[in-house]
Amino acid sequence: MQYINLTPHKLDIVCDVEGFEHLHVVQPSGCVARVEQKLTQEHDDNGVIWYRPEYGDVIGLEEPRDGVVYIVSGMVLAAIKGRDDVMSPGALVRDEDGRVIGCRGLKLPPR
Repeated sequence: MQYINLTPHKLDIVCDVEGFEHLHVVQPSGCVARVEQKLTQEHDDNGVIWYRPEYGDVIGLEEPRDGVVYIVSGMVLAAIKGRDDVMSPGALVRDEDGRVIGCRGLKLPPR
């Protein structure tokens, strides 16, 4: 399987193979999938402006290809329906200081 990372960040996937953990590293592809967003000002609280977002189409996501999985942000994944070739990082793995150092597996989109 080929993984194409459509996020701006390197992705370290913690894998468990036959009881041994290792990292599967997926570098960013240079293309980023995003959800279109429009912000409408709702309120001004003494200079603190409150915005309400409206979400639109997913942009920057390639068409399905055999043997290819596209890795996107959780927000993009939530906007995708009917595509099992699009996934986002799984449960976060943190170091002893609480910093994110990777993820466990990948999440499929909701059905």
